[in-house]
Amino acid sequence: MSRILLFNKPFGVICQFSRDGIHPTLADYIPLPEFYPAGRLDTDSEGLLVLTDDGQIQHRITDPSHKLAKTYWVQVEGVPDDSALAHLRNGVKLSDFTTRPAGVDLIDEPPSLWVRNPPVRERKTVPTSWLALTIREGKNRQVRRMTAAAGYPTLRLIRYRIGDWTLDNLQPGVWRKA
Repeated sequence: MSRILLFNKPFGVICQFSRDGIHPTLADYIPLPEFYPAGRLDTDSEGLLVLTDDGQIQHRITDPSHKLAKTYWVQVEGVPDDSALAHLRNGVKLSDFTTRPAGVDLIDEPPSLWVRNPPVRERKTVPTSWLALTIREGKNRQVRRMTAAAGYPTLRLIRYRIGDWTLDNLQPGVWRKA
């Protein structure tokens, strides 16, 4: 029988079990070597990581042809206007591809948000805002590249949802069975 784990990956952790000698790894948090991440998050991103011991499930989660929705909470520099939000919703032309249309809404700072270590840099003269951004692909640093192309660089990126799985009630560095 297939098993699935949900893990809230902290900032600075790499999405692999083998150690690189520089960063903490999944092995520092999950003592189950038979599990593998279904996808990845960059070292400077946080949030939901799904792990499984079933290669078919891993493929279904990561293969873009399955179009599994992934929702991110994105703190950006500035306050995006309607034009910038429309740009994100319609697909963003990046240097190597054009993204599929995304779901995007301005949101309040998520109420259950934990403090990040190290903290996000703050500039007294530049406001920040939060977006809930949903994509159905997952190219390298895609969300960060999308918000930058729209004129609002990402300061903090947290994956909140993958398909039906969410971060709800899962603190950073903690995992649970799905």
